[in-house]
Formats: sequence, structure tokens, C-alpha cells
Amino acid sequence: MLADKDRIFTNLYGFQSWRLDAARQRGDWDNTKDILAKGQDAIIDEIKASGLRGRGGAGFPTGMKWSFMPKESKDGRPSFLVINADESEPGSCKDREIIRHDPHKLIEGALVAGFAMRARAAYIYIRGEYIREAETLFAAVAEAYDAGLIGKNACGSGYDFDVFVHRGAGAYICGEETAMIESLEGKKGQPRLKPPFPAGAGLYGCPTTVNNVESIAVAPTIIRRGASWFSSFGRENNKGTKLFQISGHVEKPCVVEDAMSIPFRELIEKHCGGIRGGWDNLLAVIPGGSSVPLVPAAEIMDAPMDFDGLKAVGSGLGTAAVIVMDKSTDIVRAISRISYFYKHESCGQCTPCREGTGWMWRMMERLRTGDAAVEEIDMLQQVTKQVEGHTICALGDAAAWPIQGLIRHFRPELEHRIAVREAALQEAAE
Repeated sequence: MLADKDRIFTNLYGFQSWRLDAARQRGDWDNTKDILAKGQDAIIDEIKASGLRGRGGAGFPTGMKWSFMPKESKDGRPSFLVINADESEPGSCKDREIIRHDPHKLIEGALVAGFAMRARAAYIYIRGEYIREAETLFAAVAEAYDAGLIGKNACGSGYDFDVFVHRGAGAYICGEETAMIESLEGKKGQPRLKPPFPAGAGLYGCPTTVNNVESIAVAPTIIRRGASWFSSFGRENNKGTKLFQISGHVEKPCVVEDAMSIPFRELIEKHCGGIRGGWDNLLAVIPGGSSVPLVPAAEIMDAPMDFDGLKAVGSGLGTAAVIVMDKSTDIVRAISRISYFYKHESCGQCTPCREGTGWMWRMMERLRTGDAAVEEIDMLQQVTKQVEGHTICALGDAAAWPIQGLIRHFRPELEHRIAVREAALQEAAE
């Protein structure tokens, strides 16, 4: 269990002000100059040693990602840090709480991370629908400039570092790192082919690293308190604390910070007051935002909530957006609704995704009412395999996985609906 003294986000619920003076009392911007004085490579080594993995869904080791950035510019190109605050994954709402109540953690993190990667500036790309959050962020950035914490000679360190806030226009695809870079450049938000990877040619053709809000916001605390402190939480390869956002059929939905690898049952009992209608009423859980496959109740109960633990049950941690569904859920309708979302948000650049997402959604709608043949379940499975892994970005995979999870775990339910409708038609004919 995570003790209060080990929490990184101490104002997650906004009981105190988000402004600079209150943030300083909570320990933000405390001798940031000394952190920068450690040197760029020392900061990156500390983040590597802490075992921090990206909090945006893929879980790539953060320190390693930072080390891909060039040490010196051979051709005069600047480097950039892009912070992904385009939190559009259904079920995910943690970055919003950080920006709304603890924005200075993010801005200080941007300076520390940007300095470590020798970046000239940070661009925070915030989701278009986050109106109040963006207002808070703009104001917090202005406070940091006025206090001399960022800008010319940031924190008196001799390092110049700018922070820009860019508002998106509400496109889910712009959460993909290369689509976000395209959007920042003023182009249509469509993913780029890789290589070149952003660390080689990203924003404006310059070396760029794209990181999630939470990955950046925890960096200063890790360096203040030491890599060994952070890596004391969680299992091997799944270190640190994590924001879990729990929604759906629990007694008290919430966003909460706890240690990685906490068992699912403990997470729900401790922070959410249990499942609505008791544990026997649990049907399934989507553990990492809508793009990961669902896990039936029996398999998730004692699963450790980390990257490896959820991979072992055929799903993923993603952003740790835990969507809990009890037995009142029409599970086929829920997955069909998710399919509609991916159909709507596909940018249309790759044929398998452009054509496949619509095809899968229409198929799911027919299965929802039982208006299909049993053989079509296998055909749908086959189509998900033709979409998955055949697109530039992971949206195709994100559209295929929820359906694959449904077929894997709830095939009898699909067959039952088809049988019921056939029986009804038969009866009507007679």
C-alpha cells in the first residue's frame, strides 16, 4: 500500500490552489537549479535507473527514450520536447487532473526533461475539449515565465528554455505521436511513416521526443527523491507509482495514485469501495482504456495491475483507465459502441483501417441484435487480423483488439443471440 508521504501528486483532487505559491509549498520548483546542475547525462541515467516506463500506454522505458536524442547538433537544428496532453482515450482522465490541479509539476518536468534532452523548447499539445484545463495551463505557464523559472536563463541555470501550449481541435488520432507533430506544424493530423523516427526528424524536421503528461510530471520528484525510492514500488520491470482512473460499475469511481503491481481486487476495494452489487456481480474489466481487450471477472480478480501482469491475461495496462462492467452490462453493445468510436476517429490514411473499422462496426451492430450467421463470428475475427498490424499507427490495432477480446471470452453470448433471433424468426414463420 502506498503511504501518503510517497505520493507524487499531492494535489490530485484540487483541495489546494494550483497556483505557483501553493505549488512551491508542496515542493515544486524547489532548487530546480540544483537538479539542472547535475548535468544532462546524470539526469537521464537517474531516470533510467528509476525504471520509469512511459505512462501514455506503450510503456517504453522513459530514460532510454530520452537517450535517443542527439548529444550535440551537428547541423544547427534545435531539439524539441513535445508533451502529449491530448488525452482522448475513452476511459482515460488522469492527465486532466494533473493539468487542472498540479500544472507546475508538468511545467517543471518539462524543464528538467527538456534540459536533459538538450531541447530548445517544450510544446504541450492539449486536447481541444479541455477548455478549463487549458486556461489553467496557460496561466501556470505565464506564472512560471514571470517568476523566471522558464524562458531566458531558466531558474538561473544559464539554460534558455521556452514552453508553448498548443490547443488541439478534438481529434483522437492526434494523440499518436507523429500525427501530433503534423498537427503542431499546422497540417492535417495524420500519422507519419517511420522511419525517420521523431528523435531523428520530428517537429519541423528537428530531433523531437514525444512523452505523456504523467511521464514528464513525475521526473523532478524522481530526481529529488532518488531512483532507488521510485523503483522500490512495483515488481521488476514495472516500477514506480501510477495514476489509476477507475470508472464504471464501482461504488466510488475515482482517479487515484497507487503503487504499480497492486492487485486488481485490492485497488478496487481500497479506493472504490468495491464492485456495485458485490464481487459476484462483476462481469468483465477493460483495464487500460478502450483500446485494450477486456478481461473476464475470474481472470482479472487477482491480476497485478502492471504492464506484465495484464499482458499475462491477454490485455494491457495502457493508460491504466480501468473500466469496470458488472452483469447489467450488455457486453456486445459496449464493444460495438467502442467500434463506432474507432470508425469515427480513423483518419482514413491506411486502407485496412479506413475500410475495416466501418466494416467491423457494422458487423458488431448485426451481432448485437443477433442478425448474423454463426460463421460470421469467425469471419469478423479474420477481419480483425487483417486490420491489426497492417496500418501506419496503432489505431487499427486499437479497433481490432476489443472485438478480439469479446470473441475470445464471450463467444457463447454472440452465438446465443444468433440462436434466439433465429428461433424467433422460425416461430414467426410458423
